[in-house]
Amino acid sequence: MQMQTKQQINTLLESAGVKPNKHLGQHFLIDLNLMRLLIDSADIRPDDVVLEVGCGTGSLTEAITQKAGLCVAVEFDRTLAEIAAAQLTERKNVTIINADILEKKSVINPSVQTALTDARKKYAGRLLLVANLPYHVASPLIINLITGPQVADAMFVTVQKEVALRMTASPGCKDYGILSILLAATGRLKTIRILKPSVFWPQPQVDSAMISYVRDAEKLKTIKNIEMLNTIAGAFLRHRRKMLKSCCKLITGALVKIDNWLDIFKRCGIDPADRPDRLNPEQFVAIANTCCETK
Repeated sequence: MQMQTKQQINTLLESAGVKPNKHLGQHFLIDLNLMRLLIDSADIRPDDVVLEVGCGTGSLTEAITQKAGLCVAVEFDRTLAEIAAAQLTERKNVTIINADILEKKSVINPSVQTALTDARKKYAGRLLLVANLPYHVASPLIINLITGPQVADAMFVTVQKEVALRMTASPGCKDYGILSILLAATGRLKTIRILKPSVFWPQPQVDSAMISYVRDAEKLKTIKNIEMLNTIAGAFLRHRRKMLKSCCKLITGALVKIDNWLDIFKRCGIDPADRPDRLNPEQFVAIANTCCETK
């Protein structure tokens, strides 16, 4: 499994006349053992399609292409995308897209959507996200890959510890929010490893974490409409410190026409004096499902 050392990455950057861009949060994972751990955890198979976001100079990409049917690698930085393309010229099972993974900060870029759709017509395996994720895109990208239209069967990512805490937070924690609710409601989460700054170059100022998420078919059967769950969680957690019955008076948008919230809470066995940040993911699913029934 050929991956790049710090020296090799630095040489590639120097040859292109560039340095790591702090503004773009470029921190290259240089611990080859940890990259192997990420790849091994994903258990990538020949009929899988892998999305890699922030492919950098193509180090992890190279390892992915040795196992996957196809890797769709996205890199915002044009110079890095060109370096990765040059490094992977002999790999026929990789599509490198020089673009921002998110359009309007919330929707996956159409060019990436098209590439994934085309790839899944050819390969019948899973859609995986395997990446050292840039900090600013991590949460919205993961939420997109849960709610669709492109849905990941599993994700194996390194993220800043702050994002990892939001991913794995329990009810009542300050980091508990839409991200943790959607992940827990639809799949199984595991913290694979906490990563110190020294395993990246340049070193970030915070710890990171390697996280795995696998969609759970049994959990998904309990959710009538994933978009409704997303909407409900967002509407109530916007006022996380207020009582549920008080939140109802502040709801706007798609849910504004619902006027029987107290009845909905009663049917779900939820105390309207509870706070949204105290509800567990299953309770949010129950509220969303009941809203679907009463629409």
